[in-house]
Amino acid sequence: MADDQRKMLPGGQGTGVAQMTTAGAMPARQLQELPRDELETLAEELGLDPTRYKTLQHLVAAVHERRQMIASMDREAMLDVVKWGRRPVPVNVSKEYLAQEITRIRSMRFEGLSQRGLIALAMLRGVRVDPGDDVPTLIRRLRKQEGFFSRLNRKRRALIGSIVSNMIGEDSGDSDYQFLPPQPGSSPAAAPPPPRPGTIKEEIEDSGLIGGIAGRIKRSADTYLNQKLDEIEARIDRKLDEIDRRLAEWRDKEIANRIRILKITLWASVIVSLISLLYFYIRVTFFGR
Repeated sequence: MADDQRKMLPGGQGTGVAQMTTAGAMPARQLQELPRDELETLAEELGLDPTRYKTLQHLVAAVHERRQMIASMDREAMLDVVKWGRRPVPVNVSKEYLAQEITRIRSMRFEGLSQRGLIALAMLRGVRVDPGDDVPTLIRRLRKQEGFFSRLNRKRRALIGSIVSNMIGEDSGDSDYQFLPPQPGSSPAAAPPPPRPGTIKEEIEDSGLIGGIAGRIKRSADTYLNQKLDEIEARIDRKLDEIDRRLAEWRDKEIANRIRILKITLWASVIVSLISLLYFYIRVTFFGR
């Protein structure tokens, strides 16, 4: 590859996921100026295998081409894949962030994934995509790209997942996928319909025994914390409403007391004025002065 393939990182974004969603990221640097290990990490996050590229120039060109491909992809198709893979992301993040999350999805169960989502997934997994490819063709190519030993390991993990699922008596589940709250400063995009939730068997098949159980525990803990936070928020709202009600009562009582004092003061002034007028009348009428 020629050296003119070396380009600047768009938007001044770093290589990590956190840097992609944080305002005020590090200044833009040229790809060839990145350290080798950092450039390899970026390539892995974008779904590339750094070991396939012998020189730094080839790796730089591959990363640049992958970023261009991601920039040209359909955002809604990428959101379909994210929801299908149940990745926890905000709905309004960048395409490169979505691509990084999609590359972490290892599932080979394509039920519920739209055709445009299959095309996006195939492109990021390095599968050839033709304009006239239908859903069965895309699925067949994706399965063929997996490889024999990878398929064998997935079957082994699926067997372990079935055993664990039978041990705990898990059903198919009924929770819906939800995006994280949108990033500030952007309007959220329209969300596609929610897919079927994942089971412990599927999670173990995708991530292994430890990874699947750890992911399920983490999600259960997040759900529990969210419920408790909702309860605390509701309790605080009730307390604030009660405080507002009591303040309104105290304000009404204070206003009523002030009006009563004003009435008493007004009547006292009127009475004193009448007494003074009567005294002046008696003095003038009877005493002539």
